[in-house]
Amino acid sequence: MAESLRLAVAVLGNAASVALYAAPMVTFKRVIRKKSTEEFSCIPYIIGLLNCLLFTWYGLPVVSYKWENFPLVTVNGVGIVLELSYVLIYFWYASAKGKVKVAMTTIPVLLVFCITAAVSAFAFHDSRHRKLLVGSLGLGVSVAMYGSPLVVMKKVIQTKSVEFMPLPLSLCTFLASALWLTYGILIRAKCDWNSVEHSPACATLQIRKGSVVVEEANKEKEKGNLEKVDLEMGDVEKNVTNHSNGNL
Repeated sequence: MAESLRLAVAVLGNAASVALYAAPMVTFKRVIRKKSTEEFSCIPYIIGLLNCLLFTWYGLPVVSYKWENFPLVTVNGVGIVLELSYVLIYFWYASAKGKVKVAMTTIPVLLVFCITAAVSAFAFHDSRHRKLLVGSLGLGVSVAMYGSPLVVMKKVIQTKSVEFMPLPLSLCTFLASALWLTYGILIRAKCDWNSVEHSPACATLQIRKGSVVVEEANKEKEKGNLEKVDLEMGDVEKNVTNHSNGNL
């Protein structure tokens, strides 16, 4: 029973992870249609790319024992293709300043992965120490990935609009992190547990802030509509008064 539950949560976690990696498709359809990155941030996708690279490497027999972590390779392999596509599309449609920002962020990220892969492959000679190195770095990157959509929070607060904080990304982040947190607890894997224990909180904060901003925007819209109606009523009363005085 316990084994079946763990397997079911693992399958759901993989599905939620793929959904998380696929969620930005809606955003990039808009980017392609408008041929502009507008105010969207590239940070979540670059960090997501690093996360997928690290955990794909972690799942390969070079780091893990044979193919014991094969599911990591499949789901993160899909993630690499999607996240790399997002970064390239963002780079293509970004302004000159935006292209520099993407390059200045992506190049160090790729260097970090290459150095990690080289050190784990040649400096250590057993799976235990290789997994400890790559897993520890992946842990930190995973927390950063799940929290990365918060980089647009300042923009959301300033504009009082969730236009540039896509809701599907926040929802998929919450779902994936909650499932993998559950899986980590079930198998008592401290590394998996730690890597996502703060993630549901980050995702909940994103969703909650988005709902608050939408609520405030609706209130302001209603207030504006009421003021508009009051002004129109005042103009009508004024016109009626003037018309009555003219008849007299």
